[in-house]
Amino acid sequence: MRTERRMARLVYVLRHRQPDLTVVIENVHDPHNVSAILRSCDAAGVTEVQLVYTVEGFPKIGRKSSASAGKWVERREYRSIRDCYSALREKGFRIYATRLTESAVSVYDVDLTRRVAIVVGNEHRGVSGEAAAEADGTIQIPMFGMIRSLNVSVASAIMLYEAVRQRLKKGHYKRSRSSKKKLEQLIEQWMRR
Repeated sequence: MRTERRMARLVYVLRHRQPDLTVVIENVHDPHNVSAILRSCDAAGVTEVQLVYTVEGFPKIGRKSSASAGKWVERREYRSIRDCYSALREKGFRIYATRLTESAVSVYDVDLTRRVAIVVGNEHRGVSGEAAAEADGTIQIPMFGMIRSLNVSVASAIMLYEAVRQRLKKGHYKRSRSSKKKLEQLIEQWMRR
């Protein structure tokens, strides 16, 4: 019975995955922030995230704990923004870097139902100039207080859930976004985790 419940849960989760939504994590220093971003990605149905580490070392994220979102969200590692963006563009992604500038558009005014990658940056430096300049656009969360930024994991969750809101409205979670064959492969892989 337990195996049947596990299988039902895996199928439910995989059918709701959004392979056309991803997050690029650039040089985020604190592994707890990376873990929190992965947890939000899992909850929003993100299939994989992109890790770009050019200054910081790649974070150590445990895959052992059943509560760890790192177990359920694939990660691709890159040593340069150019390589990461090139791989995303080959798959048809539009790339939006988060940036607190006058020219950045509110995340609430961007269509997040398309193939989209959201770039978040280091806790102190933010997204690099290269990541912002090479992106298709810059976005921000409207801020009205004296503090002009949120924790990177909190900001990631807010932006992901704006994508969820838009995608729910358009019915993206009502049917599997993966082919039947891909879904079967993923179920088989996940049953072994």
